[in-house]
Amino acid sequence: GGQHHHRINFDKYHPGYFGKVGMRHFHLTKQKGYCPTVNLDKLWSIVSEQTRENYKKREDGKAPVIDVTRAGYFKVLGKGLLPKQPVIVKARFFSSRAEKKIKEVGG
Repeated sequence: GGQHHHRINFDKYHPGYFGKVGMRHFHLTKQKGYCPTVNLDKLWSIVSEQTRENYKKREDGKAPVIDVTRAGYFKVLGKGLLPKQPVIVKARFFSSRAEKKIKEVGG
């Protein structure tokens, strides 16, 4: 009988144990808020170092495509610096700072 028999103990040592707080959310699903993120400074670690070197040496000006969603990320954030090498980044969402920095290096 937690509600009656040991009431003093619960009130003293576990305040707020009984009762309800907040609103109920019927059929709560978590997938709406699922949006794993990656920062710009970790962007080149998604592709191999060999890919980066190969595209750096190219004369025709083609840029590598980094598909962030294939690596399991949905959003690209703007923390860190990108090397001065053009790159095309594919993602569902971009922060404004990330978009600006990618365009500055020629992506």
